[in-house]
Amino acid sequence: MKRIHHMGGLAIVIFITFHLINHLAGVFGAESHLAVMEKLRVVYRNPFIETILFIAVAVQIFSGIRLSITKWKSANLFFEKLQIWSGLYIAVFFLIHLSAVLTGRYILQLDTNFYFGVAGLNTFPHNLFFIPYYALAILSFFAHVAAIHTKKMEKVVFGISVNTQSNLILLVGFIITVIIFYGLTNGFTGVEIPTEYGVLVGK
Repeated sequence: MKRIHHMGGLAIVIFITFHLINHLAGVFGAESHLAVMEKLRVVYRNPFIETILFIAVAVQIFSGIRLSITKWKSANLFFEKLQIWSGLYIAVFFLIHLSAVLTGRYILQLDTNFYFGVAGLNTFPHNLFFIPYYALAILSFFAHVAAIHTKKMEKVVFGISVNTQSNLILLVGFIITVIIFYGLTNGFTGVEIPTEYGVLVGK
């Protein structure tokens, strides 16, 4: 189960890394975000690659929940507990997020692009849900990586303890989260949502 979880995780980590890079492009405006997305979609919207990603996500959710149940009682250290909690949140996020994207694409007939993702984030009171929803997703990703890092790395690298290294990963995750939110909200001033995406926020 661990081997399957790790293999599926590698594929998802690669996708999430490029996905976050795409979101970071939002700092330069919606057009930059859309331009980067169009280039990346050539790869991940390929039917073969997309199928692999969906299978990997399904495997991660199933195997992750199974492993969490197994480790629940034996987890005593901070990063052991963090790995379980962050993994469970990522599983819930995947279920909600993918369901929303597929609904938007095939039922609402919307391009699930920048505006699809930020509609709720820039509309009150929907942003009361979407701000923590997206923020915790990004932070949970880095938390999960940090927790795994404590297990896989040597105790000291370049004079820095493994716990300090993992804490630095968490710090980087927090900084990246703030930068991404800055881009997705147009410098925290709000993004004007095109009319066709109003259906997402009841307009």
